[in-house]
Order: sequence, then C-alpha cells, then structure tokens
Amino acid sequence: MSSTEGGGVPFHSGYVAIIGLPNVGKSTLLNRLTGTHLAAVAPRPQTTRHRILGILNGPGFQAVFLDTPGLLDPKYALQQQMKREIDLALKDADLVMLVLDATRPGEETDSMVRRLAGRKLLAVLNKVDLVRDKKELLPAVDRLVKAGFPDVFMVSALKGGGADDLKTAIAARLPEGQPFYPPDAVADRPEEFFAAEFVREAVFNLYGEEIPYSTAVVVEEFKERPDRKDYILATIFVERESQKAIMIGSGGKALKRVGSQARQEIEAFTGRPVFLELRVKVAVAWRKNERFIRDNIYGRDWAD
Repeated sequence: MSSTEGGGVPFHSGYVAIIGLPNVGKSTLLNRLTGTHLAAVAPRPQTTRHRILGILNGPGFQAVFLDTPGLLDPKYALQQQMKREIDLALKDADLVMLVLDATRPGEETDSMVRRLAGRKLLAVLNKVDLVRDKKELLPAVDRLVKAGFPDVFMVSALKGGGADDLKTAIAARLPEGQPFYPPDAVADRPEEFFAAEFVREAVFNLYGEEIPYSTAVVVEEFKERPDRKDYILATIFVERESQKAIMIGSGGKALKRVGSQARQEIEAFTGRPVFLELRVKVAVAWRKNERFIRDNIYGRDWAD
C-alpha cells in the first residue's frame, strides 16, 4: 500500500535488518542511525541477545531497524534462541544491511553472502576510523560487489563518519508505503525492557571473563512515581554461587558500580530520576534451561 505526503511525493517505509558477526558494531550503528541509545554496547562479542527495533523518521520516510545478535553456530539453548531472533529479523526485512569490521573485512563473508542470497542488500564496512589507509579497503569493497552487494558504505558508527550518507541510501531503498509507527516513536519496547538492557550493558562493561555471559537481568518492578523517583527492582541471575560473590563484590562495591552506571543510562533514556535496586540470584546453568529462557528473557510481556 503506497502513501503520499503533501504535494504528491511518495512516502517510503520498511524494515531494515542489521546482520553481521559478533562484535562488528551492529548495536553501535543502530544507536548512531537512530540518534538514541537503544542497544546495549560493550567491547566484547555477543552482547546483543534480542532483536531490537529502532525507528528512524526522516523527510518522506520511516526506516525500522532490526538489530540482531551476532551470527554464530548455536551451542546451547540461549544461543539457539538468539539465532531464531536473527531468522525472524530476516523474515520481516525489506532491506538487509550486512555489517563488517573494516579491520577484518573478509571474515566469513562468503558464508554470509550465501545465507542472504536473493535479498535486497547493502554492505557496511564499519570501524573505518581504525584503518589508516582507506585504499586498503578497496579489495574488500570489490569482493563484496562481486559477491552480490551492489552498494558498499564505509562508516564509523562510533564517531559518526559516513552515517548521514548511509541514512540517505537506506531511505532511497525502502519501498513505498505507510509509516508503521507514529512520527515521534523511537522503539517498540517498553521502558522495562531497556532498563534491563542497561543493567546488562553495565555488567558487560564492568566484569571480565565469563561473568557477563553467565548473567541474565529481569526487571521485577518498574513503578513511575510522579512526585518521587521512579522505582525499579531488577534481579541479576548468575549460574553459580562463586559468580554471585564476584558480582556483588567486597562490601557490595561491585554491584553498586553496576547500579550507578545503569541508573545514569536509564535516566538519560526515560528523562526521569530513578531509584534502582539490584538483587543477585543463582539460577544454575540457566543458559541451557529452555524454560528459564522462555519465561524470563524471551517470554516477557513485551516479547514478540
């Protein structure tokens, strides 16, 4: 169904799936394109677990981005669900944007191209700010074009270079149609979802080794209080008692750092002051427990 604005100019709208290997900067790119901190970002792979929707409204178009977990071969229940999130995004997509790390642009490109065959595609070489001589990227661009990507863009999602050109290109490739969301919308998830993501992001940024991958965050309460700070109670699940001790830290100092960082991000997102209470519980081997994953991560009221 097509739509026109005043003057008879066609309106364009569509879903854009952001696909790529872990840690290539997909979530940072989503945040840059939408101008809003929607997706958790950390300097380690597999931070993203959900298919996160972000909306870019522009003159005559609405692009609905679907950020996805990194492409991988699933080894346990959580990763299997992450793969399903990717499959759902590809099913809905009008345009697929393959994101590659410009410092390693040839990594598994062929297998991803085969997976995306027959779709409307464009490729993004991200992190170009880390490449001193951009001429070094020309062979990668040529290889992508020959592989079926007619359009290749060089972008620094972190610093913003090339982002405006990419937005223009995306808008031009969307089909004609009505907008899917109101013009002031930036996402389709409730604040509860993003609160949990910001807590998890803080965990990924503040802890090393296996701890971040062994954690799940569930918001138990989210109360808006007009005359007081909003109240949020979140539980951080870990898989072992030893991890719980590390998460809390001596005298609770480590957990307080998580709460402080997450609270600042939540307040910036909601525009309201927040009182954030964190608890830590053990759910043994939860990543392999399909029921736990369904009930606490992908089966919440806001989940698809």
